[in-house]
Amino acid sequence: MNLTASQAAALRYIEAYAREVRTVGQEELANVLAMSNIAEATFEEVVRQIKKHARVGLQFHPDRISKSGRSVAQALFEDGIYKNQFETHVSSGGLDPTAEGIRARWEDNVFGGAFSTHNADLSERPKYGALHLMLYPDGPCPRFGSCYLVLKPLVSHRCTFTYMDSHRNPTEKGTLEVFEPIIAALMTECFERRFALGKQNISPPELIDHLLTRLKLPFEDPSGRPPGRNLNHYIEAQVQGNVSLLSDAEILVADPSFEGSSVKEDFEQLCEKYKIELLWHSGFRLPVKEVPDDFRGPTMPSLAERISTGDYVDAFMIGKAAADLKDNPSKWADRGAYKDVLQELKCLWHVIVQFGEPLS
Repeated sequence: MNLTASQAAALRYIEAYAREVRTVGQEELANVLAMSNIAEATFEEVVRQIKKHARVGLQFHPDRISKSGRSVAQALFEDGIYKNQFETHVSSGGLDPTAEGIRARWEDNVFGGAFSTHNADLSERPKYGALHLMLYPDGPCPRFGSCYLVLKPLVSHRCTFTYMDSHRNPTEKGTLEVFEPIIAALMTECFERRFALGKQNISPPELIDHLLTRLKLPFEDPSGRPPGRNLNHYIEAQVQGNVSLLSDAEILVADPSFEGSSVKEDFEQLCEKYKIELLWHSGFRLPVKEVPDDFRGPTMPSLAERISTGDYVDAFMIGKAAADLKDNPSKWADRGAYKDVLQELKCLWHVIVQFGEPLS
């Protein structure tokens, strides 16, 4: 993959930064390994396994309508390219697809002005995902989408990474080639909190064993396995360069709420066209009467009741509501401005991930 000048500059900037700060935390990391009785050679092998096998997951909602008027799934099938929000005007995080907006400014801050300095086209800016280290069936960061693409390990080598979300410009940044700031933060948090990337009650030796044995195995069928529900803790990946479905994607994992819908047809055609394996995770379904009013705000129960076509809510229903909001915003004016209702729908998805039960 040939990167543009701006993309190569972003990669170089983060790598240079990581080289400068990688000694910070090394003493603490050495203490974690010593106190956890983890041999240095074992830890070094884990890092090698990550560099060789770790994949990035790109989470998305397939039924959102993009700038082109097509659903995300349709656009993926027709274009064969996974695009960023500046191109699609779709986001499951902060949506600001303008050259002067907040997102562009924070990217300039994170990447040392690589994209503005080189007068990059907006299409050159990164695509966002997360490093799929824990191998949760519902993906590494389901807050950003009910479905996800699993990229080939080679793509990870042209990614930059931050420990947690880049919009906060965390100090822990790196690349796969200079991964010390990221892995040191992960191991330290695991030691101090017995917590790693959404996994509770995990010790450093258990995390090391997972990474050492699981990453090199073939991708496990996610159906029937309990979800990770990892809403907030991830190693964010910023993919530099194009994401081609034909050359870069390996697996598509879908939410079963789209069974029987046009999304399933799009996915089947997409996977056949681009030689991608289609798998399904167990999904999430939450009874309307069980939607809490104290997790993502007091409006969640009434929103769930409004969009439900039965006695529960799922990803498909949220997508239908988002499409209706886009087509008929006046129908939703009683709930507030367009952007506020869109935010409500995003939050309801978080509620479903946190509390929903499997569909299958």
